[in-house]
Parts: sequence; structure tokens; C-alpha cells
Amino acid sequence: MDKIPIPADMAAERWGVRRQAGLAILFCGVVLGLAVWWLPRWLDFPVAIGERMAFAARAVLLIALCLLIAVGIVSTLRRYAEPRDITGSAYGPPSERLRVPIAFLQNTLEQVALAAFANLALATVPGEAPLAYMMASVALFAIGRITFLRGYPHGAAARAFGMAATAVPALGAFGWVIYDMAGGLF
Repeated sequence: MDKIPIPADMAAERWGVRRQAGLAILFCGVVLGLAVWWLPRWLDFPVAIGERMAFAARAVLLIALCLLIAVGIVSTLRRYAEPRDITGSAYGPPSERLRVPIAFLQNTLEQVALAAFANLALATVPGEAPLAYMMASVALFAIGRITFLRGYPHGAAARAFGMAATAVPALGAFGWVIYDMAGGLF
């Protein structure tokens, strides 16, 4: 990445971010909605809380696989990079070659933390629909991370779809759990 993608027209870049995020929200809504409606008709989901938590732990493990891949990308690039890169980030800024992978790794770590808590909490909501939602959210997480990484070198609008596709399922899960908790209060 030789050139930092600073937008010449901020209004156009903001519009691009909103457009791509909107498309991701629509895409996630369709995928999650179909999963909640269709998967319980074809699959048997666990009922006991211990089995549901094990199901969620396995979903989180698949999400964490994206983090493992991000760590692997940075680690591999460090081994074959400039001398300042192999010493680690504590000793100075990364080379151009490592900037995007390090930013991707950092963002993936943040998204994994949110998705992990969201999915573990969602496993406590009764019924099959939350677990079907969780299955779809794992796939959306991977799609989001791939599109985020591919778009990153091209600016905010180019990575917005991936960012939203990664975050929307976790936000939806948080909302679902909070709704379920609030329902128990009344």
C-alpha cells in the first residue's frame, strides 16, 4: 500500500460508507431472517442450557478462527518483512506492507470480543431461533472479515460493507438478549 486512501470528497466517501453499510444491513437481515425461519425446520437444536452453551462455544471458536487467521497473516508478514517489522510493534511503526494487516488484526480482535459475548449470551435465550441466528452470524462474520480486509486498502467506503456485516449480527444478538431480559422483568 504505497498511497494512503485519503478521500478527495468527504461527502462522497460518507455517502459510500452509508450505502455499503446499508447494503450489509439488508444482506444480514435477509440471511439472519432466513436462518431463523428455515434452519429450525431442518435441524434439531439443543434444549438443555449446558448443550446450548457448548453450541455457542463452538460458534465462538469458529469466529475466533478469523482472529487466528489475522494473527497468522501478521506473523507471516513479519517473518519476511523489513528488520523493523520483525522486532515487533513495541519498537516503532510498522512498514507499509504491515499497516493494513495490523489494522485488520486489531479490528478483528475487537469484533471477535463483541461477537463472542453476544453469542454466549444469545445461547441463554430459549428456543431454536436464537441458535439458528447464531449459525448464520458465524457465516456473516467470516464474510464480513473477508470483505473488510479486501476493501481496507481502498478506503472507508470500500471496507464499510465488511465492517457492518461483521457487526450487525452481534448488535442484533445483543438486542435480542436485552429484549429477552426485559421481558422477564414484566
